[in-house]
Amino acid sequence: MPAASAFDVRLASARLITPTVRQLVFERTDGERFDFAPGQWVNLLMALPSGEIKRSYSIASPPDGSPSFELAVTRVEGGPGSEHLHALEPGAVLRAVGPQGLFTRDVADPAPSLFVATGTGVAPFRSMIRAALAAGSTAPLWLLFGARFEEDIVYRAEFESLAARHPNVRYDVTLSRAAGGWTGRNGYVQLHVPEILTALTEASATPGTLSAPPTAAPHVYVCGLDRMVSTVKDLCRKDLGVGRKEVHVERYD
Repeated sequence: MPAASAFDVRLASARLITPTVRQLVFERTDGERFDFAPGQWVNLLMALPSGEIKRSYSIASPPDGSPSFELAVTRVEGGPGSEHLHALEPGAVLRAVGPQGLFTRDVADPAPSLFVATGTGVAPFRSMIRAALAAGSTAPLWLLFGARFEEDIVYRAEFESLAARHPNVRYDVTLSRAAGGWTGRNGYVQLHVPEILTALTEASATPGTLSAPPTAAPHVYVCGLDRMVSTVKDLCRKDLGVGRKEVHVERYD
């Protein structure tokens, strides 16, 4: 696991990817490569009028040997960190500390993986999935993403494209407050975990269907707000028979 260190980063670019989520691309000012494991996070130190604050954000990009990395930050009304980052102009410099965290997935892991996320909890899974695909992985990589409204679907076009181009990638979206005309899944993510996990298990055990060894038990990775994470974790462990070592969780509230 790469060791954490402190360094300065410059905001290279930023754009809104949903009405409330801003993607920020940072680069080390020293030009050194930023090594991290897919799924890890960084701390950003921000000097505000009220004093310095520190906030943690999952890295949304895969490691590529460059000095750059991407974050996806939801603007929270009254949240000093998120409001500051949403107002930050390209060229601004911040202090960063990282990488940190043990919520990771080896790019060479052949086991089927079900990723369950809400909101910007999808950020570490974007890193994990893209890193695995870049390494040539053919392991089943299935993502179940939940949002309130259709406009809140983070990285939608990108994940749809990955699923269309890679037979081992599946992408499901469920909306808890879908408007008329939505033809996808409805309700909270936990309502769909049993069906999708069963399908992943069955597909992985069918010779020639997916590439993972039939003996590889599916792993479930869950990231989002505590209530969702705890619910999905308990569902997998207590009701669906997923082993303790096969359930991996990360909370961001």
